[in-house]
Amino acid sequence: MKRQTKCFVLAALAMLVSCGKDEITAIEAGSETDYSEIEFERTISIVYSTNGTATVSGNGDEQAVSISGNGVTIANSGSELVQYSISGSTTNGFLKIYSPTGQSILLNGASITNPNGAAINIQGSESSPSDGAVTYIVLSGSNTMADGSTYSSTPSDEDEKGAIFGEGSITFSGEGSLAVNASGKSGIVSDDNVTINSGTITINTTSSTFVSNGDTTKVAGLKAKDAFVMNDGTLTITCSGTGAKGMSGDGTATFNGGTVDITVTGSNFGSSSGGHGGNPWGGGQSSSDNSVAAKGIKFDGNITINGGVLKVSASNHEGIETKGELTINDGHVYSYSASDDAINSASTMTLNGGYVCGHATSNDGIDANGNMYIKGGVVYAIGASSPEVALDANTEGGYKLYVQGGTLIAIGGLENGSSLTQSCYSTNSWNKNTWYSMTVGSTTYAFKTPSSGGSRLVVSGSSQPTLMSGVSVSGGTEYFNGMLLYEPSTSGGSTVSLSTYSGGNGGGHGPGF
Repeated sequence: MKRQTKCFVLAALAMLVSCGKDEITAIEAGSETDYSEIEFERTISIVYSTNGTATVSGNGDEQAVSISGNGVTIANSGSELVQYSISGSTTNGFLKIYSPTGQSILLNGASITNPNGAAINIQGSESSPSDGAVTYIVLSGSNTMADGSTYSSTPSDEDEKGAIFGEGSITFSGEGSLAVNASGKSGIVSDDNVTINSGTITINTTSSTFVSNGDTTKVAGLKAKDAFVMNDGTLTITCSGTGAKGMSGDGTATFNGGTVDITVTGSNFGSSSGGHGGNPWGGGQSSSDNSVAAKGIKFDGNITINGGVLKVSASNHEGIETKGELTINDGHVYSYSASDDAINSASTMTLNGGYVCGHATSNDGIDANGNMYIKGGVVYAIGASSPEVALDANTEGGYKLYVQGGTLIAIGGLENGSSLTQSCYSTNSWNKNTWYSMTVGSTTYAFKTPSSGGSRLVVSGSSQPTLMSGVSVSGGTEYFNGMLLYEPSTSGGSTVSLSTYSGGNGGGHGPGF
């Protein structure tokens, strides 16, 4: 790295400390956040021991080191950019860093379990623990981090929210793998941003939401308070704890590439069933003020999907939910819910491209509580029987579903009052667990119908589709866990008679929680 680039990075990180979270987001968006471009001034090696005590080497006068068994605490009081090289294994240790300048943590085949709290805990400076900067976690080889069932050693003036926790932003890269096992709190948590640029990350959390001293502690596989960005790599999250979400945040989420696979099987905290409308549990059941729904993905800010693969399955609530706007421009999105909407937005939803499937067995397939615009891409929506629908916008609130383009397959029909600029066609008779072929112009798709769903099958494309039922299929490109094939070879089957469809199968439920 050139000297002037290094100086720019140092100045940028110093500005992070002095200026706050808005500048963190702006600097992370620039090329200076690429780990490979940063020249670290010091490398500190930490080797954990199965039977003995951790060893630390390479630290200078500005780094105060405290070692207790395999518990390592380092306070970097200076301005040096430090890279920590971590290796070895322990079932009773941790790494805790106080630093106002940011750092890199290079995981070289490390395995750390802390029975009393976080395995990796990144604070700000000792005088201001909440004043955190960017931490780069670089993966090499196979690594494992795990917390304990109780967090018994957290200082009263500090946060410690997951097996890997950072007061500042966390950026993952590297070609290795990381397994995070959380049994006490969340898996990976940042009080600012989480960015994944590369690597293979697997998070398994059995933790449950709990109430202590009147405060509700909500857990998730991954939590990014301000923003989450997925650029590349592989992220797999499984959550089985009560009230646990796969991924959550107070801010925005952006998916640009890579593969994300989330499975949430835990029941809802405060009740045991999903639902829609003003009651988060549905069915007219009451819920406590501390009720927490076990959703696949839930962000309070906007969710934008520009590429990559996103697969979500939730047993007891929504698969994907944003309290803001949802925009899908490209990529492969499949969301399944056994108890609520598969995909839900509290505001406008715009589907511009990509392959998108919302599959719900008890509610709407894809639901917007503002306007929903289908402008492009391939959309396969499956909703439950009436009054649920495949595609639902909030008619009661004065909003509409707009079908303006793209290729559409909807089992369960469309909401009342839809605006269909692109012509739609339907049949009231479709067969369960059956392969259909649909040809639009010169393009052929094959789709497998589910075992249950609404009574009406609606299709739409740039020209009137030709629909065949009971076909044999082979080959093609698979989407939606194999439920849809692009350009397969098809044979046999019988022609399905289609009628012009103007919309209207119910829908219009209010937002969930």
